[in-house]
Amino acid sequence: MPINITDFLSDNAKSMRRSAIRDLLNVANRPEIISFGGGFPNAETFPVDELKQIIAELMEEMPEKLLQYGSTEGSVAFRKQIAKRYKDAGLDVDIKNILVTTASQQALDLISRVFLNPGDTVLCGLPSYLGALQAFYSYQACPVGIKHDEEAEAVVSALCATGRKPKFIYAIPDFQNPSGVTMTLEKRQEIVDVARKYDLLILEDSPYKEIRFEGQAYPTMYSLAPERVMLAGTLSKTFAPGFRLGWVVAPDQIIDRLIVAKQSADLCTPIFNQEVAARYMEKGYFDVNLRKTIDLYRHKRDLMHKYLSEFMPEGVTWTRPEGGLFLFITLPEWMNAKELFDIAIKENVAFVIGEVFYCDGKGQNTLRLNFSYVSDEMMKEGVSRLANAIKKMMARKK
Repeated sequence: MPINITDFLSDNAKSMRRSAIRDLLNVANRPEIISFGGGFPNAETFPVDELKQIIAELMEEMPEKLLQYGSTEGSVAFRKQIAKRYKDAGLDVDIKNILVTTASQQALDLISRVFLNPGDTVLCGLPSYLGALQAFYSYQACPVGIKHDEEAEAVVSALCATGRKPKFIYAIPDFQNPSGVTMTLEKRQEIVDVARKYDLLILEDSPYKEIRFEGQAYPTMYSLAPERVMLAGTLSKTFAPGFRLGWVVAPDQIIDRLIVAKQSADLCTPIFNQEVAARYMEKGYFDVNLRKTIDLYRHKRDLMHKYLSEFMPEGVTWTRPEGGLFLFITLPEWMNAKELFDIAIKENVAFVIGEVFYCDGKGQNTLRLNFSYVSDEMMKEGVSRLANAIKKMMARKK
């Protein structure tokens, strides 16, 4: 007779939630389905030839180092390249304040593990990145959402008045996932001012900042308040997601705590991946490839907007991101994206329902589309299929 595994689970494990996006990918894995669901970079951006060359070089020069354990903090060469990129952008960062992680998702998990107790409050956007919400839930925290145009101080003040002072504020300032919206400089400063007034930490998630197509680039929140901001970065969207390389930039005391947490998680991020990435950046390949990536994704963003305008029925609206990989669609209020998903799958097209990005359970009439991954031809067909699904759902009401 099989055992009841639930009887053995920790409270943290019971608080963990499945990824709706990962489950979606299983449903949408059939070859006939055009999927706008995942956050996949386009394979055209992968620097295959350069990586073949670099790996051969490094295996000739330092095979023992490449195949050995590395330090928990991360490769010195790789951290120097990260620090250099920040310096080139006007931000002076010492490598001792950089911890390399196994992609930025591990950074979110380690920060949650170090700072969150069961019942703690985290302030985040409405909507907000599902992977971050999963990390918060897994440590039994209680995320509270704030709308993009809502005053942060009013929300924090109300929470503090009821004894629910947030542990930290979680924000994705640039091309937010899932909305694609970019936070203004005034909004960034407002959040920093609130964090200082109420003595809060800020977790700044910045995976897309360098993928800007147009508009004005704003400073990081870390640059505005380095004493209390934890800045999470990654190469997953700008280099190769399979390398699983990310990092945290934070004050000394925070980095020290995160190092201890990482030691019990995986000891170290693969040194092989770090050294290859460091050499790739040293040779100047990263900037060349990034420009190509930006051009490609700008084209795809524009193409998706063209097809949305062409095919979508009246009453459907969407965001126009200045960068990143996603845009957000809002349906008429009466429509439910879960119901639409079932119709869309029959039309052989998939997306991510927006509700999973809302910590307050709302957003039932929203959905996220990824524009970076599918081919131009499939994008037109996919948007047409999605529009047909929406029209079928609208026809049912009539």
